[in-house]
Amino acid sequence: MTEGQISTQVENGIGSIEFYHPAGNSLPGTLLHELASSVEAMDNEASVRVIVLRSRGERAFCAGASFDELLAVEDMDGGKRFFSGFAKVINAMRRSSKLIIGRVQGKTVGGGVGLASAVDYCLATEAASVKLSELAIGIGPFVVGPAVERKIGLSAMSQLAIDASSWYPAQWAREKGLFTHVFEDIESMDAACAALAEKLAGSNPEAMAHLKRIFWAGTEHWDELLTERAAISGELVLSDFTRNAIASFKAQKR
Repeated sequence: MTEGQISTQVENGIGSIEFYHPAGNSLPGTLLHELASSVEAMDNEASVRVIVLRSRGERAFCAGASFDELLAVEDMDGGKRFFSGFAKVINAMRRSSKLIIGRVQGKTVGGGVGLASAVDYCLATEAASVKLSELAIGIGPFVVGPAVERKIGLSAMSQLAIDASSWYPAQWAREKGLFTHVFEDIESMDAACAALAEKLAGSNPEAMAHLKRIFWAGTEHWDELLTERAAISGELVLSDFTRNAIASFKAQKR
């Protein structure tokens, strides 16, 4: 459990994917690989009509990348492989023929914002502040950027990317289109999530698959684009500036 876990469940046409890591539900490379594989498996499961993506616990939704793994990167290939993990998850969600509902119970940062952007319908609580912190540690939201921009537009994405040290409240994220609804508490969000998932599980799967393709039209080149973006991040993470920034950030968190 110290390395985290991906859990899946299928019930009444609803496929649930839950990720967990003790460090604020952060996503090291192994979990990113498992998460992408879980999305693909759900997409290939005929009994699944709709997918719900969630993380465990009542606090952070996702703390983004694993800083320990970032500091352990020794060369550009290793850096590209790590950041390609986020690319694989986003592309798996993009390619899925099933609609994906996101459930965001708390703060989400970096790659977590990318996940929230890559779902098709995202529910959140008032505690779900968002931040793209990459520039503050010497890199940038290159891999998740296309997904975030697609959802909230270039202006709002630029605001998050440039003001990399600030948390933006859940209501701001709702106004920009990242979240579709913001609830006072987790119980209200879960009730709405269950009701929507049940409704979609009873909807025409072919119609939903057509809608999914329409929603994601124009992103067919993302397999190549996100790989190119991962290479940019993989190079930057090797710089002394970035390594010092990450080490400083980790020291402040202790």
